Amino acid sequence: MRLLLLVLVSTILFACAGADKDETAGLSAKELYEEAQSAIDAAEFQTAVKHLESLEARYPFDPYAKQAQLEIAYAYYKFDELDQATSAVERFARLHPRDPHMDYVYYLKGLINFNRGQGLLDDWFPREPSRHDPAVLEQAFNDFATLVRRYPDSEYAGDAYQRMVYLRNQLAEKEIEVAEFYIERKSWLSAAKRAKRVLTRYPNTIWTKRALDILLLSYQKLELNDLAADVKRVIDYNDFSDIENTIEGDKFGKVSDLL
Repeated sequence: MRLLLLVLVSTILFACAGADKDETAGLSAKELYEEAQSAIDAAEFQTAVKHLESLEARYPFDPYAKQAQLEIAYAYYKFDELDQATSAVERFARLHPRDPHMDYVYYLKGLINFNRGQGLLDDWFPREPSRHDPAVLEQAFNDFATLVRRYPDSEYAGDAYQRMVYLRNQLAEKEIEVAEFYIERKSWLSAAKRAKRVLTRYPNTIWTKRALDILLLSYQKLELNDLAADVKRVIDYNDFSDIENTIEGDKFGKVSDLL
């Protein structure tokens, strides 16, 4: 009986030791990095993070360790662990502020914030980005703007610019929704302020015409006839059918004169 018990205990201990065995033990930094890349390609992001963290811990001074820090941020982003992704990418930026891949750092930061705020239920009940936290959308816009401004020739600049245009339209829509809320309650001054915010902060969006219409209505209701007439002239002067979604410049130059 005692012999049987000893055999059973030995078997359990051996099984536990096998379970704890690190299959990557003895791998070089390059080999660990390649294993992580294979995991990323297979969408096994949790495994990728494990390999990359092992790489950084075992070979902290190897060139692959620095690359691993950036890949960890990407793997967390793809795994929808956005807080960890943000921490990882900000850590990389602190440790390597002059790294030649800083354009990608800002791009990844923008992507993280671009996707932040989408809850688990969004897969079944999608929300418009304009209904997400506007502060998060603003941060994503600023991340992309930093990339475009500092690294205009970056391979990521074109996509970042298009996302800026999209985000600015979403932020403008958020302001329009609030303005519409005030119109329903006949709070004309508050509606006018929101419309002016669209025109000054987010010019040349698909919501420019609606913002001017709200401003015109609000001024008319407030009996600010001179201001209403100025807005009406701007509306009549411009053709909104071919509005350009651009970040710089103000096609509607006269708008800024009356705000």
